[in-house]
Amino acid sequence: MGQHIPERAASGPGEDLSNRQRAVISEESVKQYWSQNVTTMIGLLIVWFLVSFGAGILFRPFLDQFSIGGAPLGFWFAQQGSIIVFVVLIFVYGVIMHNLEKKYDVEDDQG
Repeated sequence: MGQHIPERAASGPGEDLSNRQRAVISEESVKQYWSQNVTTMIGLLIVWFLVSFGAGILFRPFLDQFSIGGAPLGFWFAQQGSIIVFVVLIFVYGVIMHNLEKKYDVEDDQG
């Protein structure tokens, strides 16, 4: 003999409207999340460009007036500083994204 599994009650009109409202709020939340995500990425890419191409190549003659550890600053950015900034940018992106995910309740942490 089989088990009887009760069926779920059909959603009433009030519950259906509530679900629709949640979906709309959720869609708007996702749009805002992605807007801020793209803005963050663009900002970090600008920093990446300014440090790698700007400090290492474009502004190198100006930066070479100063020195760090005995090396001209423009050379230091081209060889060492840009790598350090890239690693820092990775961590900054991680922190910003973690905060955005919490703010918009789109966390993907399952633990």
